[in-house]
Amino acid sequence: MTTENAEASPLDDSFHVFDTTLRDGAQREGINLTVADKLTIARHLDDFGVGFIEGGWPGANPRDTEFFARARQEIAFRNAQLVAFGATRRAGGTAAEDPQVKALLDSGAPVVTLVAKSHDRHVELALRTTLEENLEMVRDTVSHLREQGRRVFVDCEHFFDGYKANPDYAKAVVRAAHEAGADVVVLCDTNGGMLPAQIQAVVTTVLADTGARLGIHAQDDTGCAVANTLAAVDAGATHVQCTANGYGERVGNANLFPVVAALELKYDKRVLPPGALAETTRISHAIAEVVNLTPSTHQPYVGVSAFAHKAGLHASAIKVDPDLYQHIDPELVGNTMRMLVSDMAGRASIELKGKELGVDLGGDRELVSRVVERVKERELQGYTYEAADASFELLLREEAEGRARRYFRTESWRAIVEDRPDGTHANEATVKLWAKGERIVATAEGNGPVNALDRAIRVGLERIYPQLAKFELTDYKVRILEGRHGTESTTRVLVTTTDGNAEWSTVGVGENVIAASWQALEDAFTYGLLRAGVDPAE
Repeated sequence: MTTENAEASPLDDSFHVFDTTLRDGAQREGINLTVADKLTIARHLDDFGVGFIEGGWPGANPRDTEFFARARQEIAFRNAQLVAFGATRRAGGTAAEDPQVKALLDSGAPVVTLVAKSHDRHVELALRTTLEENLEMVRDTVSHLREQGRRVFVDCEHFFDGYKANPDYAKAVVRAAHEAGADVVVLCDTNGGMLPAQIQAVVTTVLADTGARLGIHAQDDTGCAVANTLAAVDAGATHVQCTANGYGERVGNANLFPVVAALELKYDKRVLPPGALAETTRISHAIAEVVNLTPSTHQPYVGVSAFAHKAGLHASAIKVDPDLYQHIDPELVGNTMRMLVSDMAGRASIELKGKELGVDLGGDRELVSRVVERVKERELQGYTYEAADASFELLLREEAEGRARRYFRTESWRAIVEDRPDGTHANEATVKLWAKGERIVATAEGNGPVNALDRAIRVGLERIYPQLAKFELTDYKVRILEGRHGTESTTRVLVTTTDGNAEWSTVGVGENVIAASWQALEDAFTYGLLRAGVDPAE
């Protein structure tokens, strides 16, 4: 298999979506990509349908060199072309003899992006050469790569700051790249300090004065990277450089997903293959998993909260027409609308949430009113159902069915933490339960008191409910709520459990962390058995 396919993308060449997650994104603090990670992300990006994937700087480090070698053999790109990143040749030499330029050719990538200095002070202070020599470095490197059959893009580093300082020289760099054969000259807001109106004005002028095809590369230091990218498009740029989830140095880069969604849904530009936009949320979360960062819950378009509604007023309107409080149909980007249940909830919120959970409230106004009041009362005590759908569904079913779903009753529980003289600790729990008319006493040890309680429940109940063997606690969060009597305080615990197929979250509130955890565990096991289709025993 090979990446050297100039016809890889099914889209025409009139507009480019260029992803630089594997280089710029990898510069984010906390991201350390292996070659295997980079190959996996490249496959995800190709599935999404971007036109170009910048893989890194071959020759600069062994990892990037290996990535290009393996990508050529292991990935058959369907949509994207692989891009190698490098710099213009060194001052005083020639591109044909420059080892870094040779490494770019040896990578086998059909496209090369060159970074070039476009700020006069950077040329003189960082490169320690003359302004004219810098222009010759651009011309020589671009023309050499073109002669070797490579497509060339040029990134004008610090372009907007350079344009402020010396607009004639900044434009001279653009002309040099364009006249030497660069297909696109990318204007880079390297320090991320520009604002949309400034970007639009500069791109408009440079486009008119140089005639080059222009692209945009925006950092997010003012929080405007996506807006700046779209402003450049408004001014005539036809090449956008982005990173998945906005990963990048300092605060990050223009976020690929809102940029692409805006281009497709707001600008009506076809920049992805048909049907690919619906993969937006999946691809975003998949890449977050690879880089080992929790997906941002409030990221536009793809965050789990992007189409979540909490206010009762919003819910009432959404019940009539979801478009009244949503700018797009979330399914267009592979996301879903969610109703959040809280003390701000009104009747419409409860009705919509019930429908979402598959609980038919049958238009019973009295029932809905009872649920609303109970939620408000419970939240006053410290409960929260925004992130605990399973606990809310149990509450909802209890009100709708007139009784609680019970698979076991608790007689008592006890957790003991023992500190030993040798510095070790022991955690032991004993539970006394009733299930199917049988009294059960079980004891277990764990790596903490909550884990010991979890194990004790399983020891006691797995014989009666073998489904419990599949349940696994995957997340555990504790929050200490405001205390009212000195050191006394209320504790809230959120527990996430899985059966291997799905996850559910439950909440518990108590005077201490163990009591709150017990409530959350009770709900977790109860909901899991309900999901498994087990008939209640009580």
